[in-house]
Amino acid sequence: QVQLVESGGGFVQPGGSLTLSCAASENNFQSHTMGWYRQAPGKARELVARITSGGLKWYGDSVKGRFTIFRDDAKNPVYFRMNSPKREDTGVYSCNKNPELMIGSRAYWGQGTQVTVSS
Repeated sequence: QVQLVESGGGFVQPGGSLTLSCAASENNFQSHTMGWYRQAPGKARELVARITSGGLKWYGDSVKGRFTIFRDDAKNPVYFRMNSPKREDTGVYSCNKNPELMIGSRAYWGQGTQVTVSS
């Protein structure tokens, strides 16, 4: 049984902060690169951050310098700290392996967590 569960989203004002959490049902995810993906309204899902099992990080230009991805291997969560979010950061945020988890020929996605940035 495989599942990805995201949490921590909600409403946040510009200049505020928010931390997203990702829980994977299988603890072997700790040996894989994990990423945070964002799907903004009317746009395709895109990778915005990732972290390897060794702690190496990558960020998309849209979040670089503002958001931080980190993980706790002992407890198998992956986090995404969002500082000073902008209205353009609004969207559904999902976590997944990078490359994403495949079940058969389809990528597997959890429900995601909605982040709405508004004044």
